[in-house]
Amino acid sequence: MSEPQEIIETRGDHRVDLVTSDANGDGRTDVWVSDTDGDGKPDLFQFDTDGDGRVDVTMVDLDEDGNPDLIVDGDGGLPPA
Repeated sequence: MSEPQEIIETRGDHRVDLVTSDANGDGRTDVWVSDTDGDGKPDLFQFDTDGDGRVDVTMVDLDEDGNPDLIVDGDGGLPPA
């Protein structure tokens, strides 16, 4: 991901690190990546593909290799190439 990146501690019973990034340099967050199971590897990827500040595509890493495998939610947008 391009700089800058920020880690945000989320609320709840378990610690989840959420890494955000402004991928296209417009000053707004475009990518959200989180480790949902605490193994130190990203599991959940969310993308704002149209620049409106809202998540358009949510993907998960099923085999935990660090790359998203499956689109689980989206409004018709596609993840960035």
